[in-house]
Amino acid sequence: MQYVTLNNGVKMPQLGLGVLYIDDLTECERVVSEALEVGYRLIDTAAGYKNEQAVGAAIEASGLDREDIFVTSKLWVPDYSYEGAKRGFDESRRRLGVDYLDLYLIHLPLNNYFGAWRALEELYQAGHVRAIGVSNFDSVRIADISHFSEVTPTVNQIEIKPFHQRVDEISYMKGKGIQPQAWAPFAEGANDIFSNPILVEIGEKYGKSPAQVILRWQMQEGVVAIPKSVRQERMEQNLDIFDFELSIEDIASVKTLNTDQSLIFDPRKVEHVEGLLTRFNL
Repeated sequence: MQYVTLNNGVKMPQLGLGVLYIDDLTECERVVSEALEVGYRLIDTAAGYKNEQAVGAAIEASGLDREDIFVTSKLWVPDYSYEGAKRGFDESRRRLGVDYLDLYLIHLPLNNYFGAWRALEELYQAGHVRAIGVSNFDSVRIADISHFSEVTPTVNQIEIKPFHQRVDEISYMKGKGIQPQAWAPFAEGANDIFSNPILVEIGEKYGKSPAQVILRWQMQEGVVAIPKSVRQERMEQNLDIFDFELSIEDIASVKTLNTDQSLIFDPRKVEHVEGLLTRFNL
């Protein structure tokens, strides 16, 4: 496993497992248990996913030392206030069954996220969480929260994939010392990503799948990735990306796939935000 070092010195695995949409708690516990068994050490969940309890049960059953597992969760929108964030954090920690979190994120740039951030800063300073960050923040909001806060976010978790590469935003984040992290790096299968001719051709050179090429590309771009999978063989394949390296020509070929268009959720588009507010009754 490769690691990145966050701006506060905390080391974070560069590849982990995301558990969005694994709604069945029994299924989620199985998936996380298998992921830990095959070697994953970063598990990313959220209060909004409603499966923290299952993640915690799998961690407890794994027999691994707590300090060997990097646990991320996220504050959900209704708790975006100073007091709400502290309550939301305590509830996540209780559901996960852990004494501390490794990374705690503000899930979306909505509502009173500054009030929530003040609480996260205090939780971090008190040692209840090893690192704090944000998710789905564009560069303007990154500039805003970085300038007017005591603690700079360590991570910004955003949509990054071959079709939506966020080159300028990633460059800005890195300039601020903020680690970019990719959610849904496989675009949830959109645009026939697993049969894309460019990714297939690159993969054939190394005996790798298009999915492995995508993850390897993100590793070489300095991005942390948290692909979701519910099948153990796919989890193992996703981990099997540290024995090859893409060439400069390969990287250039992947860059030609960029459309700079979100395939899933763009917090800068009003129709996406309105749809999310309606979907979750926020």
